[in-house]
Amino acid sequence: MEETVILVDRDDQETGTMEKMEAHIQGKLHRAFSVFIFNKKGELLLQKRADNKYHSGGKWTNTCCSHPKPGETNIDAAHRRLQEEMGMTSELSFVFSFIYCTTIQDDIIENEYDHVFFGITDELPVPNPDEVSSFKYITMPQLATELENNPGDYTRWLAICFDEVMTHYKQLAVSEEK
Repeated sequence: MEETVILVDRDDQETGTMEKMEAHIQGKLHRAFSVFIFNKKGELLLQKRADNKYHSGGKWTNTCCSHPKPGETNIDAAHRRLQEEMGMTSELSFVFSFIYCTTIQDDIIENEYDHVFFGITDELPVPNPDEVSSFKYITMPQLATELENNPGDYTRWLAICFDEVMTHYKQLAVSEEK
């Protein structure tokens, strides 16, 4: 089944659609989302991407990420993929967006307008083995150290957005203490 992504401009306005792999080969800017699930202790749920993924297989990354389908809202897509990849549900809140462009492999370019969502739940994941080979919870300071010391173990987009995620995570922690 052919997957289609939504092409966008730098203001996140739709400009068309394209087959997913073709968009990644041509490096076309397209809409994406990333979900970060924290447990009530404030630890982030990471997934290790299945080895057979078309890129970044075997690397650790945020809880889940993907692309909305044409006609699907970002939040609906985030809920759908959280269930499909991690076998779990959570309330999600939009936190921020960012644009990044990086070459993942010789023939794969990630050029994404990424919408970031946070959720908090103690529900344990039941990962789809076609998507995820393992999962773990990690504190944000531990993840910062890991990204610095072992960057090749993690996806590029996680490293690219980590500082902004950390800023919003600190705001979340402060608001929960009130």
